[in-house]
Amino acid sequence: MIVLSNVGKLYDGSAADASALHTGVDLLIEAGRVKAVQPHDPTLAASEAHTVVDCSAYTVTPGLIDCHAHVTVLGLAKPDMDEMLGQAQLLWVERILYAMLVNGGVTTARDIGGATHLMKRLVDEGMLLGPRLKIAIAMLSTTGGHADFRGIDRCHGELSRLWPESAGRPSSIVDGPWECRKRVREIAACGADLIKICASPGVASPGDALEHRDFSPEEIQAITDEAGARGLEVAAHAHSASGIELAIKHGVKDIQHISFMDERLVEMAHAKDCIVTPTSWIMHELPKAGGLSDFVMGKVKQVMEVHAEAVRFAHQGGLPILAGTDAVLPGMHGRNWAEIGALVTEGLGKLDAWYSATGLAAKHIHQTDAGTLLPGQRADLLVCQHDVLEDPDAFERDALLEVFKDGEAYRGGLPGVPRRRWSSDLEARLERR
Repeated sequence: MIVLSNVGKLYDGSAADASALHTGVDLLIEAGRVKAVQPHDPTLAASEAHTVVDCSAYTVTPGLIDCHAHVTVLGLAKPDMDEMLGQAQLLWVERILYAMLVNGGVTTARDIGGATHLMKRLVDEGMLLGPRLKIAIAMLSTTGGHADFRGIDRCHGELSRLWPESAGRPSSIVDGPWECRKRVREIAACGADLIKICASPGVASPGDALEHRDFSPEEIQAITDEAGARGLEVAAHAHSASGIELAIKHGVKDIQHISFMDERLVEMAHAKDCIVTPTSWIMHELPKAGGLSDFVMGKVKQVMEVHAEAVRFAHQGGLPILAGTDAVLPGMHGRNWAEIGALVTEGLGKLDAWYSATGLAAKHIHQTDAGTLLPGQRADLLVCQHDVLEDPDAFERDALLEVFKDGEAYRGGLPGVPRRRWSSDLEARLERR
């Protein structure tokens, strides 16, 4: 058993208020689970059965849940996409997963397009070091829509450079209600945990303007109906007001990005019991990105002017808000904690933002054995040397000491707690780039 003794400050992830905060407590970890969070017992000493670590100067939180991950994206520039399309794809995925877990503190991730069931299985089997995965496999859009990265000089039969059709991953490009139904059936058969669609054009895609339409109402209705018949919820990429409204009206559960959401759309979302994943951090990173066309940068400017206001509308209107990074630019993987600070910048309270990345996220992505530090839950947690609850930006100052996933430590940052073993050669390779 591992005892994190006399923890200076512990957030258990169960709420967005002071009821989830604890001071001077012992956190007991046994057989990969949280055994107890209890008042500090100064008589509990280290023994052959107990490893006791003084955590009186530390802050402990649940491991983070990234609700909008892309573990198969290195970047949006052509060289980055070429790397991920090559034979070494799985090695790049391995690096991204490692960075998310060990450096980014993510113990569970919902990959919203790209990851296959093979990748999920390899993590579960311990062959890849990374967060456990929930997967959408593909991101469905129409010909010329957000998932269609073929550009103007396309050739007949050319595959999109973004998540092209491959083993375990059907094509993301689909047209017509019946083809949409068949694609949902294919994705479900490939082991998806949810279905992802584009209810509006996107920012990074090369040819679709934000005010245009991607899917028709009939196509979205076919997708949500077919997904529901297979026990799957639908998440929708939706920037424009028309796209957000289309998604809400036709059965989408999770509205993502929400750039042009207003008070009327918040009320509509409430009535349909929707949740939102704003992906705030990527909105702050895109203006600094290189290699993007003037057309794409024009769309970036459009969403930057309205996104923070949309998040405030959603928060003030009481919609459940989930934390998701949408890490599609170089340097974002492994800094996933930055989404918490971005949500605070855009109007959430600090504990609201933490709840969005822990207990609330776990509930809505149906990983209910994670996200909270309560007895019986998975021992997924972060140990930090600064008060990251009050100052999420402290992660930028090397606050993260240790990451536990299922009771195993991955950083070697706590004395006496052995980290999960892997070879030094592998570790060095994964830390590169």
